[in-house]
Amino acid sequence: MQPGPRNLITDVAGLRVGHANDAAIKTGATVLLGDRPFIAAVHVMGGAPGTRETDLLAPDKTVQEADAFVLSGGSAFGLDAASGVADALRAQGRGFVVGDQTVPIVPGAILFDLINGGDKDWAENPYKRLGAQALADAGADFALGSVGAGTGALIADLKGGLGSASATWGGYTVGALVAVNALGRVTVGDGPNFWAAPYEMGAEFGGLGPAASFDPGALPPLKGDDSRNTTIAIVATDAALTQAQATRMAIAAHDGMARAIWPSHTPMDGDLVFTAATGAQALADPLHTPLMLGHMAALCLSRAIARGVYAASTVPGDVKPTWQARFGRQA
Repeated sequence: MQPGPRNLITDVAGLRVGHANDAAIKTGATVLLGDRPFIAAVHVMGGAPGTRETDLLAPDKTVQEADAFVLSGGSAFGLDAASGVADALRAQGRGFVVGDQTVPIVPGAILFDLINGGDKDWAENPYKRLGAQALADAGADFALGSVGAGTGALIADLKGGLGSASATWGGYTVGALVAVNALGRVTVGDGPNFWAAPYEMGAEFGGLGPAASFDPGALPPLKGDDSRNTTIAIVATDAALTQAQATRMAIAAHDGMARAIWPSHTPMDGDLVFTAATGAQALADPLHTPLMLGHMAALCLSRAIARGVYAASTVPGDVKPTWQARFGRQA
């Protein structure tokens, strides 16, 4: 198993990612767009999710495919980012056809970044605009760190960020995209080593390796008074999955979140994973192949979480340091 050529979710052919940011508000949105509709699924394990169109993604529901996924800051306000994406896709003639109408299917999820130091005194909800801008920006290459939905993200002790990673195995490609805004930490104790270090490929987030030791009985270090959080993610594959198989892949990917964030899936996090399956590669084995794809998704998500925090950048008005500012000279 090795990373794809970009080490991004867009190593899955037919997928593009775009970002939009607002530096004054300290927020943004990220869009994952398919060249054509993809099989879509979701699984939620956090206790405080904010979502749009997720009920539609259950395996027993009529619509099996989506046109795009949206990850956004802004808490409940940020759900409007998907409206901007849906309007733009409708103008392009994309969506689920019902009679003479076309309805784009655009599920979304949000994180809480309303008290991160930005100016939130807007006269009009900005997220519809940010969603449309992110869609227009979609391409195969995209930035990591303090961009898109990760622009204003925070974790327990550091700035969060937007991360991505990919892996290839047996002719299949899997990728992950994540906005990290967790209640917990992604590093061990007071040091720079990432919880995800055992799964690192190359030196994609510093190459520091695992921490020498940690106290498994220590109380989890949290954000303190700021208990509004969420890590929202997308995993993707070029495999031809049913919606039920894609749902199992999302469930498996949550293992990667738990390996990279301590603690994760708390009552105050809205931890969620979407799956996008483009269907380009037939399943070689209906049992073993989905198992491996879920394993790959978990590994990619762990790495993407660390990469997002590792890549975060310092900007004026930050209320927490970046990993680079706090640990970069030690690495």
